[in-house]
Amino acid sequence: MIPAQRASTSKRLSGVLHNLAKNANTQSRAVVVSTPNGARAISSLKPGATIGGRVTAVRGYKKKDCLQFGQIQHYATAPGEASAKTARQPHFDKILIANRGEIACRVIRTARKLGIKTVAVYSDVDKDSLHVKLADEAYNIGPAPSAESYLRMDKIIEVCKKSGAQAIHPGYGFLSENAIFAERLEAEGIVFIGPPASAIVSMGSKSESKNIMSDAGVPCVPGYHGSNQDPDFLFSEAEKIGFPVLIKAIHGGGGKGMRTVVEPTKEAFNEALLSAKRESLKSFGNDTVLVEKYIQRPRHVEVQVFADTLGNAVSLWERDCSVQRRNQKIIEEAPAPGLSPELRANLSEKAIAAAHAVNYVGAGTVEFIFDNDTQDFYFMEMNTRLQVEHPVTEMITGLDLVEWQLEVAAGNPIPLSQSSIPLVGHAFEARIYAENPRNNFLPDSGTLLYLSTPEPTHIFAPEFTTAASTQGEDANASRASPSSSLAVEPIESPFSPALRIEQGFTQGAQIGVFYDPMIAKVVVHGKDRTEALRMLRKALDEYHVVGVSTNVEFLRTLAGNRAFIDAEVETGFIPKHFDELFPPLEEPSAAVLAQAALYVVLRDAIAPSSGPASPWTSLASRRFGGDKSRRLITLQTDDTLNTAITAEVSTIDGQNFDITITSPTHGTTHFAGVPAQLATDKTTLKTTLEGRGLKTTVVSQLPPPALPASQSHSTMERIHLFADGHRTSLVLPSPKWLLSLSEDVLNAHKGGLRAPMPSLVVEVRVKPGDRVEKGQAVVVLESMKTETVLRADAAGVVKSVGCKNGEMVEEGRELVDIEPEVVEGESS
Repeated sequence: MIPAQRASTSKRLSGVLHNLAKNANTQSRAVVVSTPNGARAISSLKPGATIGGRVTAVRGYKKKDCLQFGQIQHYATAPGEASAKTARQPHFDKILIANRGEIACRVIRTARKLGIKTVAVYSDVDKDSLHVKLADEAYNIGPAPSAESYLRMDKIIEVCKKSGAQAIHPGYGFLSENAIFAERLEAEGIVFIGPPASAIVSMGSKSESKNIMSDAGVPCVPGYHGSNQDPDFLFSEAEKIGFPVLIKAIHGGGGKGMRTVVEPTKEAFNEALLSAKRESLKSFGNDTVLVEKYIQRPRHVEVQVFADTLGNAVSLWERDCSVQRRNQKIIEEAPAPGLSPELRANLSEKAIAAAHAVNYVGAGTVEFIFDNDTQDFYFMEMNTRLQVEHPVTEMITGLDLVEWQLEVAAGNPIPLSQSSIPLVGHAFEARIYAENPRNNFLPDSGTLLYLSTPEPTHIFAPEFTTAASTQGEDANASRASPSSSLAVEPIESPFSPALRIEQGFTQGAQIGVFYDPMIAKVVVHGKDRTEALRMLRKALDEYHVVGVSTNVEFLRTLAGNRAFIDAEVETGFIPKHFDELFPPLEEPSAAVLAQAALYVVLRDAIAPSSGPASPWTSLASRRFGGDKSRRLITLQTDDTLNTAITAEVSTIDGQNFDITITSPTHGTTHFAGVPAQLATDKTTLKTTLEGRGLKTTVVSQLPPPALPASQSHSTMERIHLFADGHRTSLVLPSPKWLLSLSEDVLNAHKGGLRAPMPSLVVEVRVKPGDRVEKGQAVVVLESMKTETVLRADAAGVVKSVGCKNGEMVEEGRELVDIEPEVVEGESS
């Protein structure tokens, strides 16, 4: 193991604090003082000065400093316990990350910071993924389906032994909450960077966990959590609870096996009960349900807890994750808005009690339903892993939770006492998904043809280093009640807003059909909620993706919604504000259409030759006699409106243009003498329209090469313009001559069956030489957990098969070619 030891005493931190104060006038640092009367920031602190209260030294990082973390450590013993020092255990030499995507990259970054070697595992389709490139070693563990790769405990353990890794970090999802996996690792002598198996088992059952929490004094939603599943009995329990009630599967999550019953009749209850049981059995292999009181206007508020093997547990404050779609989070923030210090303390106390009740170790999240009407909260469940949204907690505490996980897994105490944990500013996280919000958030798949993100200011959270400032304050803190260190209010951050981009994919990566479609997380931090939300809107404006549908523009609309700005959050926020979040589609403005036309003209212009100058290269689109060249461009909106638009562009001198836009909505609009140029990156269009200087990102998306041209938009070139926080997608219809040629190709292969989208070939049901009938199933595909059956368009004989079971195929690829049989009396 790594021999380097790190002192973790208040004495060293006090020295660090005085060094910070000594240099306060010459370096970009600040000191925040937390006193009984509240928190205040001061510009400097003279060496040796004493201040009544706890001193918090805050250090901000520029981009160049992001890889130099560890210069100032933030480990401290509990107040008053500096003399009871124990030998600190060193970090692991090497760990294996049993995951993929952004969470695998996140763990690797912290391990690299600490000098710990990393081992990645990957499936066949992930061989070129970012986490594979970042890790020190990488091993293939099987085909793309999770059941054959990331869920194969035997293969992961085999790689762990082969590589010499001492511990496994499970990330989230996959095996992260699998008690059997934790037990197997313990039996193999491998450290599981997570809680003990017993805690996973106890918290894995919603009914058992609620019984444990009730015994521990943690409030639970009134309801029946027993084993009696007789419909009449459950209905009688529902009547005792009072309608509306929620029927919920005791296993699983993601909204599966959940039904709300509003009508207090046995018929309505039994209908919902049977439906919930069917879905639960199909999803989790268990149809046992519980019945609870349904909270009408709930918020989802959760507390990040951390515990060690020495019996210590702390709260790292709460997060609000109320805004969800399909019962899944898409935007989170910390701290939860509108909570009083007393309510914050109460939530944290109950979360810590929950951790103690199951002898918890490591990072965990205790989730509560918060009643907006009564301000009461109830235990919902405990997630026994690191959460997707953990970065917002890091941003308000200045901590690295993955580093804490590694410390605790190595056998060390929690790095900070409760009274030393900062609560600074406000943070948001927005999850970028490949999905179509206007189609019920249906997941999408494909290649990230273009990806441009805002420039991050930080890799990790800005660090807030805390320590008691005097020995007397240590003594006072040691006598303070636990609730006094939990009843806190956020301190305004003294630094500029911060931005992190947590992603596991880069431009050119494939968002496949096998895994969660999350592309990245945008994480921001500001001095307060208003500044953080402004930072989030700006970051989303600058996040551009082409190749798959995303929720970026929806998130931007959400972040600018008045009710969300006013923190009127609840789990039903999206349906409640649906019309505002999904306004009717409108035809693009004439200015946007003019920019699209200018882009087409400029990118199609002949590039200057590198040879000797001549009129043939120096005159841009100019005719002899001085006539201006003109080009007529047809555009269509790439949506359900399918509006046809024409743009006439006249080139004046190759750098200035006259443009006429004709559309059904705007009529005819003229733009005269418009200067425009396309930057060398071929995606930035610079122009001036109506007196406004514009710099617009424009990206061309060509159709799949194997797809013949047709009237379908999927066979046409798309033009994507990013301007003013919106993405406008337009289609360039295929010219008639190309459609004619494609028709000949299609007729020659009129029996050919092509993949309608990127898909997994589940089953090929024919082979060359087989005779098929019209309508016969030929190939079964799966995309985003939905099966599609391709059937023969006509009776005939299979000429060739261009795919195999288990293969991933791109959109437009010919999978089976069928030669139609010639009916007597017809010519071929």
